[in-house]
Amino acid sequence: MGRGKEWNVDVIPKLFLTSGHLVKILVYTEVTQYLDFKVIEGSYVYKAGKLHKVPATEADTHTSDLMGMFDKRRFRKLLLFALNFDERNPRTWHDMDPNKTTTRDLFCHFDLGQDVMEFIGHAIALHGSESYLDQPCIETIRRIRRYSESLAHNNTSPYLYPVYGLGELPQGFARLSAEYGGTFLLNRAVDEIVMDKGKVKAVKSEGKLFHCKQLICDPSYVPNRVRKMGRVIRVICLLNHPVKNTHEAKSCQIIIPQIQVNRKSDIYISVVSYGHSVASDGMYIATVSTTVETRDPKKEVQPALELLEPIMQKFVSISNLLVPNEDGKKSQIFVSCSYDATNHFEAECEDIKHLYHRITGAELCFRGSHRHRSHTSDDDDD
Repeated sequence: MGRGKEWNVDVIPKLFLTSGHLVKILVYTEVTQYLDFKVIEGSYVYKAGKLHKVPATEADTHTSDLMGMFDKRRFRKLLLFALNFDERNPRTWHDMDPNKTTTRDLFCHFDLGQDVMEFIGHAIALHGSESYLDQPCIETIRRIRRYSESLAHNNTSPYLYPVYGLGELPQGFARLSAEYGGTFLLNRAVDEIVMDKGKVKAVKSEGKLFHCKQLICDPSYVPNRVRKMGRVIRVICLLNHPVKNTHEAKSCQIIIPQIQVNRKSDIYISVVSYGHSVASDGMYIATVSTTVETRDPKKEVQPALELLEPIMQKFVSISNLLVPNEDGKKSQIFVSCSYDATNHFEAECEDIKHLYHRITGAELCFRGSHRHRSHTSDDDDD
C-alpha cells in the first residue's frame, strides 16, 4: 500500500470541466496561481453490460460502437448545431424556440435514436436522470456546448483534476485570502451562532465571540436551518490495477445511465491514481457514488463495484443530501447545499452562483482581465 504520505484520498472526489463554471471561478479569483492540474485520461459510459469510450475526437466517433453509421452523422449535426448556437441570434435556432422546445423534441428534430439520446443526455450533457427530456432544451444545448468546448482543450477527455487532489483547492483559497488579510481558525468547534433580533451577530467558539454581519456555512453548522432531500452513498475503492476496458487509463470518469440498471438516477465512478500524485506507485482510487433509492444502498452500487473488481479495500459512507430552508436574506445566514452524487462540479457551481446572488443581490459574472490563467502540468500526456 505504500507510505501514508503518498496518499491524498478525497472523500468526495469531483472532476472539473475544462470550460466549466468552476475553472472560470478559479481563473477569475486568481486561485489558479496556486494550483496545478492534470487531464483525466478518458471518459466512459456503460451500455449493455460493457464500458464504451465517449468519443473525444473525430476518429473516436468513426470507430465508436455506441452508434450506428447513420446515427454518427446525426450526432455530428447536433454537435455542430450546439457549437453554432447563439442564444441572442434566432437565426441559429433552426426554427426552434430553445425556451419552449423540449429536449425530447430537439432530439427528434435531429432524428436521434434512443441509444444516442441516452449517451448524449447522460455522458455529454451530464444529466443525472430522464427528467431533462421534457424540459426546455436551452439548458441541454448549453451543456453540450460546454462539454464540447472543454474537450477542444484536450484530445483525451474534457475533465481536469488537481495534482495532489482536491485538498489543494482550500489551500489555494487560504493563500489568496492571506494576501488580502484574511484569517483562518482551524480545528475549532462552533459552540453557538449568536443572533440579535433575528439576524446573525457573532459566532461563539471555545468561549470567544467572533462578530460578523454575515455568515456563510455548509449545512453541518446549522442543522435547524436545513431539510433533508435524500441520501447519497459513496464507496471509496483501493485498487492495484487500472479499471478493465479503459485502455489502461491512470484516470477516468465512468457514468452508468440509470436506464441501463433500471434506476431513476445515474451511478458515477471517478478514478484517479499515482498519476495525479494521490496514491502510491501503481495504486488507484476509484469512488462510486449515486443517489439512494431503496433500503439497500449497497446493492444499488453493485453494478459499479463489479466493474472495479478485484478491489483491495473499500470504504462505504452514506450521507444525507441537505438544502437550506430559506434564502438567508433575513437572518444573514447563507447556507450551501450538500454535495450531490455526481462526480463533477457543475451542480456545486450553480449553488455558488445562487449563494453569490443571495448574498450580494448581483449576478456572478467573470468579466475583466486577470494576470493569471488556468494551467495544466507539463506532463499531462503521461
